[in-house]
Amino acid sequence: MESEDHTTLEQAVVAAEMGEALMGEGPFTVFAPTDAAFAALPDGALEEALMPENRDKLVQILGCHVVETRALAADVAQMIADDGGSHPVTTIGNCSLNLTLDGDMVKINDAVTVTAADLEAGNGVVHVIDGVLLPAM
Repeated sequence: MESEDHTTLEQAVVAAEMGEALMGEGPFTVFAPTDAAFAALPDGALEEALMPENRDKLVQILGCHVVETRALAADVAQMIADDGGSHPVTTIGNCSLNLTLDGDMVKINDAVTVTAADLEAGNGVVHVIDGVLLPAM
């Protein structure tokens, strides 16, 4: 929550009233989009999601970024290897993610890359990502 590169994520968590839940016991793995990732969304998409009347949609979007387990990068790489090159994950927002490796970089749904991994949190781990994970429409 105190990262200079994640002010938009913090704003979204507050707007969705999810702060308390994410500060809970866990364990959680959070894929945290940077401000630049949010800025790359289509014009108006972020502003629309942050509107109070769209809180449920925002909760679902943020839920696409949280898994109820603590998975360090080495754990993720091992799961991908054990599953023959890709590993399915279901998030707390009921989003289906497909994790793969591109060299030594973890990719999510072949579109989003983990750019920094294993940032320890009191109730899990955070992996920084370069895109926003959206629920299937």
